[in-house]
Formats: sequence, structure tokens, C-alpha cells
Amino acid sequence: MIDLDRIREAAERIRGVAFETPLLHSRHLSDITGADVWLKAENLQRTGSFKIRGAANRVQRLDADERARGVIAASAGNHAQGLALAAQSLGVPATICMPIDASLTKVEATRGYGARIELEGVAFDDALAHALAICEREGSVFVSPFDDPDVIAGQGTAGIEIMERMPDADLVVVPCGGGGLIAGVATAVHALRPEARIVGVQAEACAPFVRALETGVIESAPSAGTIADGIAVKRPGGNTFPIVRDLVERVVTVDDEQIAAAMTLLVERQKLAVEGAGAAGVAALLAGRVGDVAGRRVVVVLSGGNIDLLLMQGVMRHGLTTAGRYMRFTTRMVDRPGSLREFLDILTAERVNIVDMFHHRDGTDLGVKDTAVDITVETRDHEHGEHVLARIRAGGYPAERMSLS
Repeated sequence: MIDLDRIREAAERIRGVAFETPLLHSRHLSDITGADVWLKAENLQRTGSFKIRGAANRVQRLDADERARGVIAASAGNHAQGLALAAQSLGVPATICMPIDASLTKVEATRGYGARIELEGVAFDDALAHALAICEREGSVFVSPFDDPDVIAGQGTAGIEIMERMPDADLVVVPCGGGGLIAGVATAVHALRPEARIVGVQAEACAPFVRALETGVIESAPSAGTIADGIAVKRPGGNTFPIVRDLVERVVTVDDEQIAAAMTLLVERQKLAVEGAGAAGVAALLAGRVGDVAGRRVVVVLSGGNIDLLLMQGVMRHGLTTAGRYMRFTTRMVDRPGSLREFLDILTAERVNIVDMFHHRDGTDLGVKDTAVDITVETRDHEHGEHVLARIRAGGYPAERMSLS
């Protein structure tokens, strides 16, 4: 049974291993939504996510025999780093099984915390099967990333911190994968402020909790690719589902475009680097998925900040495009000296900044005396982009939007 006392015990147990993360006010999100919006910055937690909380509590609960046998887990990212650091803090051997294509950054970070790394298979399920086989063979203690009572209680310590800083919160929005974080947070928040609403958020591409809450039956969901890989868990936990069912008002979904826009906003306006899963709650808030928030005090949990820099670059570009800040288009002109400069004079007059440009004369749809220009520009918003296109066309240049992908 997970209750407030068990979560408070976990808070004492993990003190010194996990940080108390800040609760940051967002004036920008407050202005947009009409709510008083605060962000629980677990992206600033040790190892870059909330996972260290549950992992530390589970490791601290091991008896002497279990510590000698060591711990093992399957993970491609945040749980791997959290468990590795928690085990290292107590001198407990840790083995982490990861897919062979796991991010090199995450692999090396996990190894840097002293864990033995086993790379196996192309998917998480392959790594999990390998971990269970090692567990059977070596007698290690398997630590679930979410479906363990001690792990749930550890994650719930974030809920206590929220209530200590914001005892009159009206709504708490929590990203939801297997359910460990939202189950723990919901338990703490409900015990301390029963009238507060709790809403979970899943990626549209993998949302098993939504279906399970509708039918009352836990089933595996198909999983498509998503930038919110940290919450792309196919099946709710047997321990987490009843808690979510009883304490969470609803679980909603957001798509990758909404998540990318939220990540971009958090970098630009809050100066916070947040991974896709961590930004899901902000995405739901911006999309109006969490219900009427006007005049309410809202806390959104930013569950993690571990994102590959190359992926971040692509997400930022996509997010800026979705917001109307980037626009790519193609046009054509007569191939003669000075024609490109005349075209660029239009962009200069409209105060448009050029990101990149490709000038070419090849293509079956080009006339003998034509040349084509593919160009990416910065615009203020969608309205400005449409105005720029109209101005270009009025100047005699046939311009068509292109995808930035």
C-alpha cells in the first residue's frame, strides 16, 4: 500500500541523494492561459530526471544480502542513470541492460555512475529479456522503472515538495508513461489537498493509460515513434494503474508537434532544456487539454531534461516552424544577372532574415532560361509568413511553401 506516510519515509531516506528541485513561476504561460502557472523543474534533478527519487528509495530498502547480489534494470535512459547513481552511492553493484542503439550520451553517463552496461537487442523489450535472464542467472535484484511500491513512493516525494511550496494548488499536471511518477505524486497531493485536480499526459503515439481507464482492463498498446520516448511505455503497471484510476481525474494525449512547440517555448521563454516526455504537461496545458484553468493555480511537472543535442536541434527547428517562426519556400526567376538581387530586395524590405538558400538551374519543371531558389527564412509568426509570401508573389515570383523536414 502506498500512502503519505510511506512517501514521507522515502523523502527522509533519499535525502542527500536526490535534490529538492525548484518550483519556478512562468509569467509567460500564465499570460497565455489566464492561470497562475508554476513548473516543478525535475529536469534540474540529479541525473536530469525524477527517476533518481524512486531508484534511491528502492536501493536504500535493500537488505544486506540483496546489496551484495547487486541490482539490475533494463532502460534506455533516465531510469538507467538514476539507478546507477543510487547504487553507486551505497556501493551496490549495478547492471543496466540497454538496446544497442541507445544514445551514446546516455550509455556513457550511466557507465560514468559506475554501472556495468550490457547492450542487447534493438528494442527495449530485447534489453528487458536480457536483464531478466541475467537476473535469473546471477541472482541480482531486478528494479522496475515504475511498477515497484518503493519506486512509486520515491517518485511521490516530488508531490510532497509541490504541496510544501504550493499548498493551495488547484491542478497538478504530470507526464505519464508506466505510471510511477503520477501514481506517487497523485498519492501525496490527494492526501495533502484532496480537492486538487490531477491530470496525466501521454504521447498520442503511445497512450495505454487512456484505453485502460476507459475499459478498466490493462492491455498493451501499439507504440509508434515519438519524441517523448521517456513516456512511450506500452503497458500500465499493475501497481500504478489502480492508483491512477482512483486518484487521477483523467489522462489526456498530445502529439509530437505540440510537444516540440512546448519544448521550444521552454527553451526560449524559461531558459529550460526539457526532453519530450518532460514537456508533455506544458504541451497539454497550451493545447487546452487539461480543462478550464483560468484563475487557477496550476503546477506542471517537467519530468526530465535528458535530450540529445542533435535531436534538440531538430526539435527546435520543428517547434519554430510550428509556431510560424521558420518558413521554407521555393520560387523561380529568370536566369539573368541581377535577378536574384531584385528578389532579395523584397525580403530586405520585409525585414526577413535568411537562414539558408539553395540556388539551382536543374529540374524538369524549369524553363530553359529559368533558375530556382529554395530558401528558408525567419518570420515573426504565421501571419507575417503569409504576408511575405503574398509580397513575393505580387512581385512576380511564384512562391510555394516547402516542408522543413
